This record gives sequence, C-alpha cells and structure tokens, in this order.
Amino acid sequence: MRKMVDLNCDMGEGFGHWVLGEAPDEALMALISSANIAAGFHAGDPNSMDRVIKLAHIHGVGLGAHPGYRDLQGFGRRFIDTSPEELVNDIIYQVGAVREFGRRHGISLQHVKPHGALYMEAARNEELSRHMIESLAAISGQLIVYCMGVSKTYEVAQRLGHPVVREFYADRDYGADGQIVFSRKVSRPDPEALAQKCLRACVDGKVTTVEGEDIDVEFESICFHSDTPGAVEIGTAIRRVLVDNGIAIAPSSAVLEAA
Repeated sequence: MRKMVDLNCDMGEGFGHWVLGEAPDEALMALISSANIAAGFHAGDPNSMDRVIKLAHIHGVGLGAHPGYRDLQGFGRRFIDTSPEELVNDIIYQVGAVREFGRRHGISLQHVKPHGALYMEAARNEELSRHMIESLAAISGQLIVYCMGVSKTYEVAQRLGHPVVREFYADRDYGADGQIVFSRKVSRPDPEALAQKCLRACVDGKVTTVEGEDIDVEFESICFHSDTPGAVEIGTAIRRVLVDNGIAIAPSSAVLEAA
C-alpha cells in the first residue's frame, strides 16, 4: 500500500481573457500538492504565470513547468514534426520562464512535465527523452521529470539516474499496454468513482483497462486535469478519500525523499 502520494494538476491554462475549463485556479490550488504551470506555448502568458505561481507559493505547492508544443490554437494537442534539438530548446525556454517567476515569488522549481502531444511524443521517442533529460540535468540535477511509467522517458531517466516521477491518471482511461487512452473530449465523470479508482491504485496497485482487464500500475503522483468537467469536485473527492484512508498527500520532492 502506498502511504504517501503527490497530487498534481495542470494550472494556468488560459491566455489573456480566455480560460480553458470551468475550474478556478484558486480553488484547485488548495487541493493539490504539485502544480504544472502552462508556460506560454500551448497556453499561459506572463500575467497568468505570475498569478498562478504566486498562488503555489501561498499554498506551499510544488512548482512545475508545463511546456508544450508551440501550438496556441490547438492547445498543444497536435503533433509537430521537428527535431529533438528544436523541441528541447522550446522546452528550456518555457522552463526558464516558470523558474524566473518562481524566483520572483520565492519558490523554487521542483519539476518539469511536458504537456499534451509533447508528453506523448516524448513517451515513445527515446532520442527526444534523452536529449530533454540531459538538457534539464545541465540546468539542475534535482529537477524532477514527470512521465508515464510505461514510457521511453521513464526508461531514459532511470538509465541516466535523473529524478523521475511516474504518474497515475485519475481522469483518463488506460489501455492494456499501461498507457493512457488519449481523448480530445472528456465527459463529466463521477468524482467518487475516480476517487475510488485512485484509492485502489494506491492500495492494490491495480487499474481496470478499457478492455475490462486489470493491470499493475506503479506511480508516485496522481494527476487530474483542470479542464476536465467537474475538476474541483474531482480533486476534492480524491483528496478526501486518500486522506481518510491514511494516505498522505505531499509534493513529489517529498514523496521521492521518503521512498
């Protein structure tokens, strides 16, 4: 049984007056232990980064950069065919923005989690994952990378000895291969059902796939998305059920330290 877990959410996913999803960042920040801040390419702008990072500092939440493809119109969910070098330069650029706003508010950068299609591309692209992790290590050997357990990103991080956190997705379905089933449109789920799904993953290390079979899952962090309908209710239910069952919620740096 997992006794401590990180609870992370993608935050600041708007641009100017436009905001994706119905959940206020202020309400979500009170529920989570780590925040992935949109860094300007798929969503986010200097004002939103400043506002949400200040919230992370107030709530004692682990600060993460959430870099994506340069794709504001498609919200970073469309694959862009370019070199690993160009993609990693885009990642470093975005990481630097979040890190500097963090310094402004007295909060250190804890982790990096690629967004959307970039996350999925890194999961299957060993060259991209290696170049990304080597480049992040040059910035800070303590900068945690978030990824799926079944991914090239995790394999490369393990091989290179770089800090890495595996995610369990509360509001996404799983396939038999242990990877999440990508969906552009997510319906409003039952918060209690998702909370029980997370509890089972923590207690038994199991999740039921879309094919109806149980598979093993290993993770250090649970993720839910701010743009999933009912995100505040989902986060509230997950937090309550985990805490009620003796599972502590803490930033990923603390989870890794306690492992």
